[in-house]
Amino acid sequence: MKVKIQCWRGVATWQWMANDENCGICRMAFNSCCPDCKSPGDDCPLVWGQCSHCFHMHCILKWLNSQQLQQHCPMCRQEWKFKE
Repeated sequence: MKVKIQCWRGVATWQWMANDENCGICRMAFNSCCPDCKSPGDDCPLVWGQCSHCFHMHCILKWLNSQQLQQHCPMCRQEWKFKE
């Protein structure tokens, strides 16, 4: 006996599990993407610092590259270190 599928509709949803709803740098929602990306998901991941603040990866990398001497969290001004 063979079964022929007439119609199939996949439904899925995902969302990042972060402390906040928006990136503290670009102010875009974590479930969307940063201004540099075209679509949310694995191409625009979130990163956490040891201070527990969370940002889009592209946003924090731009922020850190713009800092002259010391690299601090834009929210709490602690020294920025990526959480492992």
